[in-house]
Amino acid sequence: MPNELLLYCGIYVLPLHCLSSTSLLPSRSRDDPRLIRARVRAVSLSTVACSLITYFILRRASLTTGTIPHNGSVSSTTISRCLHFMGFWPPGLLETFQASLLTALLFAGPIYERLLVDGLWRQWLQLIPLKLLWEDWPTWRNIIAGPITEECLFRSAATPLLLHTNAHLTNIIFLSPLIFGFAHLHHFYEFRISHPRTPLVSAIARSAIQLSYTSIFGIYATFIFLRTGSLLAVIFVHMICNSLGLPRLWGAVEPYWLIRGRSNHSKWTALYYFLLAGGFLLWSLNLFTLTLSSRALVVF
Repeated sequence: MPNELLLYCGIYVLPLHCLSSTSLLPSRSRDDPRLIRARVRAVSLSTVACSLITYFILRRASLTTGTIPHNGSVSSTTISRCLHFMGFWPPGLLETFQASLLTALLFAGPIYERLLVDGLWRQWLQLIPLKLLWEDWPTWRNIIAGPITEECLFRSAATPLLLHTNAHLTNIIFLSPLIFGFAHLHHFYEFRISHPRTPLVSAIARSAIQLSYTSIFGIYATFIFLRTGSLLAVIFVHMICNSLGLPRLWGAVEPYWLIRGRSNHSKWTALYYFLLAGGFLLWSLNLFTLTLSSRALVVF
């Protein structure tokens, strides 16, 4: 695994803790708008820097050896080949729609719970969730800034370097996302600062779950990126996953129109788990079909 991946991880994470304007303090919440703005500026600069490094590495390789693979349907000029290899061009609108649909199948249960059971459909009629993206800083960070910067760095800037070094496809898909997962371990440090009274075991368990989830997502996102050649596709998938969070794997759903603890929720809960299982089955059956693209970075 190229040293650039570890370097990129450091470039992305270290500015969050080395600058006074971006460091989390016991007296300052992680959701403080000033902190969010400062951190978004920092990671945006880090992402641009890493993207430029990757671009010039690929450009040099293309000019000196011509070793950058490219699909015949993409312009063979050096710039377009590099941008395609990084997932910028073509943007892949169809691939984005298909990848989003595929992810929606996987999250069929949570989507049902959010929209119907929790009554979020009423807010969507008033476009409240869209308004929150621009009015609520934590929402904007989680749904917009985070997915864009993380995918630009960990997929667009990092994955092409692995392809350039002829790394084994299995390592690219299953091992490189561990760097993406480890990049989130700094949240353990921040959680200890903001929740000093939480038992250490609980904090470790929380970070372990987050590491597992982010690593699994990284595998999924890398798979889609390689299959579609679209950065836009993985950004949208990341946004969907961040907006829905971890799916419920146990417990009962509680429809907002029923009295909690006094009504029978069994049929609504049964429907949730049916959709969860059915959605996973449909996702599995369509995993390769809905990620098939003539713009793929690797054919497998």
